[in-house]
Amino acid sequence: MKRVAWLAAICVFWGTSVALAADQSASAKDTIAPGTAITMENWQQYKDFMPEGMVALFEGKYFWKMPPDIRIEIAPTELHPLPKNYLEATEKYSGQVKISEQPDGSLRLLNYMGGVPFPDPQEPHRGWKVLEDLWLRYSPNLLVDRHEPGCAIDSSGNLSCQIFDAVNRQLAYNTDKGVPTALPAPDAPFLTEWFMMLEPENQKYTTFLVISYADQSRPDDTYVFLPSLRRYQRVSSAARCAENSGMDFTYEDFHSGFDSNLTELQADYLTHKKMIALTDPVPTGKPFPEGYFMPLAWPMPSWAKWQVRDVDVIDVRKIPSKAQGYCYGKRIMYIDSHFHAPLWQEIYDSKMQPWKFYEVAPQKIDVPGIGPQNGAEGDLETVWNLKDNHATWGAENPETLQANENAPKEYQDLERYTTPAGLNLIMR
Repeated sequence: MKRVAWLAAICVFWGTSVALAADQSASAKDTIAPGTAITMENWQQYKDFMPEGMVALFEGKYFWKMPPDIRIEIAPTELHPLPKNYLEATEKYSGQVKISEQPDGSLRLLNYMGGVPFPDPQEPHRGWKVLEDLWLRYSPNLLVDRHEPGCAIDSSGNLSCQIFDAVNRQLAYNTDKGVPTALPAPDAPFLTEWFMMLEPENQKYTTFLVISYADQSRPDDTYVFLPSLRRYQRVSSAARCAENSGMDFTYEDFHSGFDSNLTELQADYLTHKKMIALTDPVPTGKPFPEGYFMPLAWPMPSWAKWQVRDVDVIDVRKIPSKAQGYCYGKRIMYIDSHFHAPLWQEIYDSKMQPWKFYEVAPQKIDVPGIGPQNGAEGDLETVWNLKDNHATWGAENPETLQANENAPKEYQDLERYTTPAGLNLIMR
């Protein structure tokens, strides 16, 4: 009997050891240890932590591909707590948020008042709920970036660079201290994005203003101030698919990678996964392309570390009644599950052929009274155009990225930076 008991004890111990080893192995597979360096020699070990587009860059499937000396260094994952007021609004209001199904297949958001509309998105319409969380993610009431650089890169490595000032406002549903939180009027603006070209000289003072509305079914208004005319004019909604100023961004890609009409979109939920993403980068502050692996414009580990993030992956397309003539067939979006930003996208043309890989690397924004946040418009962005062998790189200036009362006083002027009439004040 003792021998049987001894054997049983050994089996229990061995089984426990095997179980522990299996748990540890599974845990190791669920993340990548900080300090790990991903290179061309070992990348296949980590491809499950990559978006499909990044895998394609490593595989060398397109003109744009990873350079032989690529090195991606993994840092510890850091979650900046969302603002207290934003979380309180989530707790107070999220339970009343509803979705209304329309006869044409579109959806409408009802009863939203602030915070995360769907803190635990589930079916039905899980993918669209994730998309709403993205659209209504936290942003400061005011975010200013001066002398923001951006460059276009052609297949020969030639650069065409710009510098511009940007002023972004969230005018509805904002939870920052001192900002009204009442339900906005139906015609109230939600977001405004204002940016003025400073360089090159032949484009100086050209200024764009995009106004998004609290009523999500209302199309954005887009205006441009043309220095040669010394006045602004409205941009046709048909031009939203046009690439902007020689870059690979369209109006549909503003607002940190996504600026479309949610009521015209369907979003299918694909999966939840862990993915490496460039988060909290601190650009070198030196002229581009110093500090990058070229011609891919991939940041070097001397200043850019990667984190393992939880992401929700969705497939976003126009509803059938709105799809005719639209530039994009679909977007596969990898959305951070904590602060709800699109970290990576694979964008397809209307024939469902791969067109663009789009990376967004959120930077830290010091918000007064709140602390570091990853808000919309404070980021480094890169678009690789697979059809035209073209790319676009853009980054915020970390030294001049300022939120709310930290922003210079002149940018507090609401009329100048959020209305079409304010465009008339340029060059005066």
